[in-house]
Amino acid sequence: MDRIYNGMPAAELGADGWHKPWSGGNGGNCVEAMKLADGRVAVRQSADPEGPALIYTHGEIAAFIQGAKSGQADFLLT
Repeated sequence: MDRIYNGMPAAELGADGWHKPWSGGNGGNCVEAMKLADGRVAVRQSADPEGPALIYTHGEIAAFIQGAKSGQADFLLT
């Protein structure tokens, strides 16, 4: 792959390697993630696998997960 960029069609990253790190009781529609060869993480909406992929650095994903674990994202649930 020549260039991986934020907003690129997720299908261009391939069909293998996508994982659903969590899934709620919403009929299977959720976020899917793929670890890229360079350590970045691609995220897509499972209901739209051909849609855009958001690309995050390892540091950005680590900060998000650590923040969510510590309650910093709890406002999203209310």
